[in-house]
Amino acid sequence: MTDRPLTLMAVHAHPDDEATGTGGILARYAAEGIRTVLVTCTDGGCGDGPGGVKPGEPGHDPAAVALMRRQELETSRDVLKISDLETLDYADSGMMGWPSNDASGSFWQTPVEKGAARLAELMRHYRPDVVVTYDENGFYGHPDHIQAHRITMAALEMTELTPKVYWTTMPRSMMQRFGEIIRELHGDLPEPDPAEAAAMAKIGLPDDEITTWVDTLAFSGQKFDALAAHASQGENIFFLKMGKEKFGELMGTETFVRVKDATGAAVPENDLFAGLR
Repeated sequence: MTDRPLTLMAVHAHPDDEATGTGGILARYAAEGIRTVLVTCTDGGCGDGPGGVKPGEPGHDPAAVALMRRQELETSRDVLKISDLETLDYADSGMMGWPSNDASGSFWQTPVEKGAARLAELMRHYRPDVVVTYDENGFYGHPDHIQAHRITMAALEMTELTPKVYWTTMPRSMMQRFGEIIRELHGDLPEPDPAEAAAMAKIGLPDDEITTWVDTLAFSGQKFDALAAHASQGENIFFLKMGKEKFGELMGTETFVRVKDATGAAVPENDLFAGLR
């Protein structure tokens, strides 16, 4: 046994991603005395600017947006009681197909080995017992999410560490409920394009393929407040439109797929640290 605290490391692409998929576990495990480490890979400069100005529109200044989003990230960190925040500060690549994908210095253009080497150094420093990131498709195909997955898995191969490794996901039953809530909030929405509907139907996993269901209901208020801390991106954060009560009802459980494990803990499990304590 060692006096070193159990440690969770979450590797995310942008400021605000930490709250969306893992705000509940970050708050819960911090409250349980576990060290929580957040690695944010990009500066978020392709987010909305003041007044909702979009990338490429007059008045959008990626450097100013990045500074604003860093301040929001610090606020979210405080809300979730995250122990340690590390930022790699790669330039935000924007959505798939944007010209910013090809910009020199963007995260998408960074060689995986280079990003992985920096992350491996952080892993050796913090020695996480649990690592959380996205799946191969970055959950929904965002280039920076895909790149975060790639450098995380490559970094693990560069170290001697054997943490439990998880990819964030969402049960299809919850995705269906999201669709119902969107229609409740926006009854005048047109029927979705069939291609878009088909793509949405592939997001997440069938419920029986999810290995890990973590109860974070008691921390859903913190998660909501962490999302709200990213006020500059509020137009893009659908969850904030639900209000806290409905948000807690829908977002009170966070779900994952366990992809690496040396503990032998049985699945399905309800604790990322099952087998470690």
